[in-house]
Amino acid sequence: MKILKDISSILIVVFISTSSFATEYYVNAETGNDQNNGKSESTAWKSLFKVSTTNLKPGDVILLANGQEFKGSIEWTKLSGTKSKPIEISSYVVSGSDIKPIINAKGFLNGIKLTDCSHIKINGISIIADGGKKPKKGMRCGIFYTSSKVGNYSNITIENCTIKNVFFESTGFQRGKDEVKSANGTQSYGWGIRFLMKNKSTLKNVFIQSNEVQNVAHTGIKINGNIDNLNILNNEVLKTGGPGMQFSGITNGLVKGNKVNYSGSNDDSRKWGRGSGMWTWGVDTMLIEHNSFRNANGPADSAGCHIDFNCKNIIVQYNVSENNAGGFAEILGNNWNCAYRYNVSINDGHRVKKKGVAFQEGKIYWLSGFVGKNRERNGPYNSYFYNNTIYVKDEITAKMAVAKVAQGVLVANNIFHIKGNSKAVLGDQYQPQESGEADIPNVIFKNNLFLKNSNWPKDVLIQPETSVFGNPEFVNTGGKEIIDYTPTNVELIKNKGIEIPLIPGDKKGLYIGVKVEKDILGNNIKDLPDMGAIEMN
Repeated sequence: MKILKDISSILIVVFISTSSFATEYYVNAETGNDQNNGKSESTAWKSLFKVSTTNLKPGDVILLANGQEFKGSIEWTKLSGTKSKPIEISSYVVSGSDIKPIINAKGFLNGIKLTDCSHIKINGISIIADGGKKPKKGMRCGIFYTSSKVGNYSNITIENCTIKNVFFESTGFQRGKDEVKSANGTQSYGWGIRFLMKNKSTLKNVFIQSNEVQNVAHTGIKINGNIDNLNILNNEVLKTGGPGMQFSGITNGLVKGNKVNYSGSNDDSRKWGRGSGMWTWGVDTMLIEHNSFRNANGPADSAGCHIDFNCKNIIVQYNVSENNAGGFAEILGNNWNCAYRYNVSINDGHRVKKKGVAFQEGKIYWLSGFVGKNRERNGPYNSYFYNNTIYVKDEITAKMAVAKVAQGVLVANNIFHIKGNSKAVLGDQYQPQESGEADIPNVIFKNNLFLKNSNWPKDVLIQPETSVFGNPEFVNTGGKEIIDYTPTNVELIKNKGIEIPLIPGDKKGLYIGVKVEKDILGNNIKDLPDMGAIEMN
């Protein structure tokens, strides 16, 4: 009897151990069969439908054959791995191909849709979804994460994926003439990667990294909802019809190492045709650093990176912002303790307000106060702007706007190398702010280097206390890269910055401190800071 009990115990242990093993499932669009078990290359499944309807367990991996196209969509609901054993979608090599497998979701609403899921990883997949059959209304996404029931979800990773050519409408569709004038568009669009949390659900730990998002009708990467610890790292976002990236409802975010180019593209009649490289709304604590924002287009908005209203603790640092129609630094209303520091801006804010063409001026510097249509303006509060290098060529008139309701402003140690004219304009977010004088409280505006006395217009509501004038003598004035704006004029630049104080009345400062250890290129800041974004050797 004892022997039988021992054997029984061994069998139970073996069964438990075996049942905990994860499984790799192979999917081959050319040689697979959904009647197979999918557990080897020779017994691969064929369709994405089989992937969607199989009950997967923690650690399971779906492997799509490289170099093949899979028509349809993967949809998972209430599927969860564990923190140490996520469920993964990836690829395997067939015939030596290193081409990512392609999910062609034409006629489907999503390439991959996750609902109420946790501990999921998507790695190394291409997705296209160019029009086709559609419902009357909705949106089409490359990858879409959402919640349908109240819950606490966690750990979603999307990496090394390519998402492109995502359109709700088919080729030839023409957007309405006034569609681009609406706040975010009123029609249906295609989106790259989109998260939309509903029903007070929460999502923790999101990593979107090393992806390419290109040629989509609206936003490239859009994250909305109650999300804690969002990481947007080393992505390339190109030719989006709307913003490159947009985030709202986030607590604790890091946006680092991304390249955004040609947001607000209008090269396809299905695109919205307006959008900043990146913008935040209703975000609490986010660091935005070492990104490039270039060539944003549109009749409104379309800055490199702007901070929309209801945010706090947003720091924009170590970025390059180049040729963005809407401008460089833009902080809207009810924003608290936000900063632009150690950035390089090149020829931003070139848009000119003109009926039938554009309904907002482009601006180098804008404190707006706007908090929504028909709502009383307030703030922004405690806005820090220091050690930025701003270059504007002759052909562009540099424009600045400061709302009468702004409170608490610091402008110091910046280089304003504005070769042409400058002028003050009114903030013009849907309802233009009222003109007239105002006494903005708690302002520190000193120790900035201007190319000439007229660089900062006399009728802007904040004015310099003390300034320095002269040419920083950049190594390649007019270039497009950060290093081109390395100054060489030692007398004007070296150790000529001031230590940054807190704005009067601000007991908090910036959430990672106002003191900076390194410049935009990673050079150590020794002694007093230099002027601008780059320390001289």
